Amino acid sequence: MITAEQLADLALEIDKRDQIDWGELAIDEHTAFKLMATHVLDMDNCPLTNKAVIVKLLVENFVLNLKLLQNSKHLRL
Repeated sequence: MITAEQLADLALEIDKRDQIDWGELAIDEHTAFKLMATHVLDMDNCPLTNKAVIVKLLVENFVLNLKLLQNSKHLRL
């Protein structure tokens, strides 16, 4: 069985490709990943539920990135 620490470490490795800017946040990277890993491990292990959660997170990330792009374009004007 995987621990929250192992899951967080794996996610941190994946994060190296598309890093998050943690500069202005009140939580550090490792704490955030460990918190979310613990949450994931507490969820039901149902493939359909897991896929639904992944889709929701991907959509949230997509929308956030679009908003960031729009804001950066407005700031340049």
